[in-house]
Amino acid sequence: MERFICKACGTQFPAADSPPPSCPICTDWRQYVPAATGQQWTTLAELASTHANAIREQGELVGIGTTPSFAIGQRALLVPFGAGNLLWDCVTLLDDATAAEVERRGGLAAIAISHPHYYSCMVEWARRFDCPIHLHAADAEWVMRPDPAIAFWEGERLELGGGLTLIRGGGHFPGGAMLHRAEGAGALLAGDIIQVIPDRGHVGFMWSYPNLVPLPDAAVQALAATVEPFAFEALYGAWWGTVIPSRAKEIVRRSAARYSQALREVLG
Repeated sequence: MERFICKACGTQFPAADSPPPSCPICTDWRQYVPAATGQQWTTLAELASTHANAIREQGELVGIGTTPSFAIGQRALLVPFGAGNLLWDCVTLLDDATAAEVERRGGLAAIAISHPHYYSCMVEWARRFDCPIHLHAADAEWVMRPDPAIAFWEGERLELGGGLTLIRGGGHFPGGAMLHRAEGAGALLAGDIIQVIPDRGHVGFMWSYPNLVPLPDAAVQALAATVEPFAFEALYGAWWGTVIPSRAKEIVRRSAARYSQALREVLG
């Protein structure tokens, strides 16, 4: 019996004698099955034999990302939380070296994930560190490996304590969540619910990033309005280097306005 992992999105499935016929997360229109290879599978042991995790600073936080890049290629973030850390978003690979380094930095008190594309091996992480996983209930159908560690939350906000708040932004997924950190000037950890783009003077919004399907303007304006009550100077995206260190709230506001303007000019 193996817990097979989709090579395209990094999601782990329950133990079985053979891989599933397909990965529902990748056959969904927001993701894809690679045309060149089709559906492919691996295991955690196989992945650990060819990959490792890099752990390094990302702005004021610490990032964890797999090298060489695997699946979607996101990196997770360690966010100070009480005497330990909260893991924001997740990566598939968890090996002994990574676990030891996380423990050295205080361990994990909780995991929170923005949306299903980053669920990856969340249950492996939760069991290794004996901590809960906070997911929005609107995306419960996308959990491929159910586990008692998963705590579904509902509504628009979840106060975690320690100055950390989960915010439902929707957009990319109905339960698309962001994490607000109140410490200092404030930071918004957005995954790709709000996308950090090459032009650091703006951010992006999409329903499907790989397939280039946009969001309705109403959804973008609602997302921007959701984060408006929160103070944040910095914004953290989902990949290495995707950090806007200052004026992030103004940039989100300006980008939502630009989105509306662009749709008006294109659609007339």
